[in-house]
Amino acid sequence: MLGALLIAMTIAPAAAAVGCILIRAPRIAEALNLAASLVVFAGAIPLAIASTGGPFYYLGRYIIVDVTGAWVILCTAVVYLLASIYSIGYMRLLGEDARLWGFYALFSGFALTILVSSMMNNAGIYWITVELTTLVSTFLVGFERAAESIEAAWKYIIIISAGISLALLGTVLFYWCGSFVLGPTYEMTWDTLLAAAPKMNPALAALSYLLVLVGYGTKVGLAPMHTWLPDAHSESPAPISAMLSGALLNSAMLGIVRYLTIAEAAQSEHLARATLVAFGILSLLVGALFIVRQNGIKRLMAYSSVEHMGVIALGFGFGGPLGIAGALYHMLNHSLNKSLMFFGAGNVMRSYGSKEIRNIRDVWARFPVQGALWLAGAAAITGAPPFALFLSELIILRAGFERGYDWAVYVMAVLLIVIFTGFLNHFRAMYFEADSTRGGSAAAISRWCVAPMWLALAPLLVFGVWWPNGLWDHFMIAARVLAGASP
Repeated sequence: MLGALLIAMTIAPAAAAVGCILIRAPRIAEALNLAASLVVFAGAIPLAIASTGGPFYYLGRYIIVDVTGAWVILCTAVVYLLASIYSIGYMRLLGEDARLWGFYALFSGFALTILVSSMMNNAGIYWITVELTTLVSTFLVGFERAAESIEAAWKYIIIISAGISLALLGTVLFYWCGSFVLGPTYEMTWDTLLAAAPKMNPALAALSYLLVLVGYGTKVGLAPMHTWLPDAHSESPAPISAMLSGALLNSAMLGIVRYLTIAEAAQSEHLARATLVAFGILSLLVGALFIVRQNGIKRLMAYSSVEHMGVIALGFGFGGPLGIAGALYHMLNHSLNKSLMFFGAGNVMRSYGSKEIRNIRDVWARFPVQGALWLAGAAAITGAPPFALFLSELIILRAGFERGYDWAVYVMAVLLIVIFTGFLNHFRAMYFEADSTRGGSAAAISRWCVAPMWLALAPLLVFGVWWPNGLWDHFMIAARVLAGASP
């Protein structure tokens, strides 16, 4: 059953990409991509449920379905579906029908590479799939062909490639560590490395982990390796910005988490967790400073992604059942919330013809419905109750106290307050300051662009007031697995 789900979830986006290339009709291309996203979403839910009985292996143990990987796949599937719905309305506004087949072929391929990377059980092949996500998404970042978009695409691929090169060096060093235990040749699966870790040289294993952390941390957007992220997120088409923030960053974080478990088993627990916590705090600090002083609306969302990746890093860095539960829950909540925020930003940018916050005023009067959705999303992304991110951040704060990181909890709490104030101050100006330079009504926004905002906001509110028991069970199994115990 799980094997059939995996086949369907990989064939659907692959077939959509091939179909887009062969047919080259814009309306058929958007339909193929939407159909693929529906198949992926329909398969991701039962996959996540069944993964609690795993891990399960396929193709000679090259493919793994475990609780952590299946959760990242679920987050990816959610964003892929929402972004596919949104892109139908948004991409038609660009007047690029002749090129839309290429956009949707790349879009489906991008989703496929993210999904496949989360299934990889071999550390070396995982690195290859993560690099594939970069190669495919680079063309999406620069799709609009404006000078800023092309610059962002070049900056994206250069910085990410530099980071991924460090991750490759760390991967090679981990293989070398294992060779002293397992011999010169062996299968570099996650469980093989974990089993060999207690006998690895602790210093060499620690160096390998730090290289991997910096390498994949660049892909995650952790500060100070985050410099590609604001440009790429702000210059991409809005549905791609959602995919970059809500799906791609999680898949790279998965690699860090897997290596964190191995580093702990190699007697480097304190160093591994301390460095991840330090990167998390630094990411929150950088996010706070740039959010308060930001001028661009999509760059505001981008620095929010830096902040929330820092929060997730803190959850995994704190560790323990609460830390793991909070981090995984925050992954899903952030994926939903950031999709909502980029969709709203895309709508406003197209209507006002500007990316600058100072040129966006009187949003509430111009967009009563979607304006309310976007404002609710803004409150949610800052961690305000009763939305889901408030709950996941609260759990992570509790985990920090429980695990003895009191100083990090206090710093995190102060920075979250600064971010709350700074972020919503921008929305106060956009919503409640009069627009003296414009008259008339705002441009109409397609229902395709508004519907996914509703679909993203509803679970954020539900999960903020009700945590299903099944989710807690899933997180506890993940915590035991990441601690090196059997599920």
